[in-house]
Amino acid sequence: MADAITTSAAIGEQTNGALVSFDGVRLGFDEGDVLRGLNFHVAAGETKVLVGETGAGKTLVLKLAAGLLRPDAGSVRVLGRDLNEMSEEELFAFRRKIGFVFQEGALFDSLTVGENVAYRLREDHVDEDEIETRVRESLRFVELEDSLERFPDELSGGMRRRVAIARALIDRPQVVLYDSPTAGLDPITSQTIITLIMRLRDLQGVTSLLATQRLQDAFGLANYRYDPASNRVVHVPATDRSAHAGPDTRFVVLRNGQAYFEGETQAMAESSDAYLKSFLE
Repeated sequence: MADAITTSAAIGEQTNGALVSFDGVRLGFDEGDVLRGLNFHVAAGETKVLVGETGAGKTLVLKLAAGLLRPDAGSVRVLGRDLNEMSEEELFAFRRKIGFVFQEGALFDSLTVGENVAYRLREDHVDEDEIETRVRESLRFVELEDSLERFPDELSGGMRRRVAIARALIDRPQVVLYDSPTAGLDPITSQTIITLIMRLRDLQGVTSLLATQRLQDAFGLANYRYDPASNRVVHVPATDRSAHAGPDTRFVVLRNGQAYFEGETQAMAESSDAYLKSFLE
């Protein structure tokens, strides 16, 4: 197991330059602890993919990173701030610096697509001309600029998820949190969503924390990159990954409330550890 599992010392060495850090995080409810001393870090420009069995705490990790929950112990630092030391008012302002894509999109049914994407900007009383420019920019990125006046119930599940991504990008955040962004979608639509996340990573260097049950999505992000010259997704051989210019994508496998494994695709795929092998199967 030593060949694949990152040691506590090694994890500690990765904290320099991290935009998201979980250190000794514990969180429990009436039924007991879910997170039991969770440690991992996300470097600037990195995509960290959280995987684990149902109930492992993936969504809780995202809520902690967004300041929607507070840990019982340990620290959660995002963009250099310890969220546990911030007041509710400070957290409210802080959340505008990150993007959050909820599993079901969480769009307002009574608002148009454009109004959904513009919602946060209007709350902040941004000038209407700037709002229109930024809304169109975000929707153009997810290829839905022509859906400005449509309502969520007129869209497919995949289109709603793309609108949710556009809304998350409206403040041009440094960090985006994705909660099962392809859950319930067909394979082709899922690939569209993963390609959008890949473009954000490779074109804009966005730092991402992504929770998923779909290992094919995780391996897709790790094994491919978006090539702007050809406007295509291209495979990156394992031997070339350390050399290519795109940011890294790594896994964190949650088990029993801790980071059971943290590392790159190849280390996970080639590990002889029985749990990782069964999980991959």
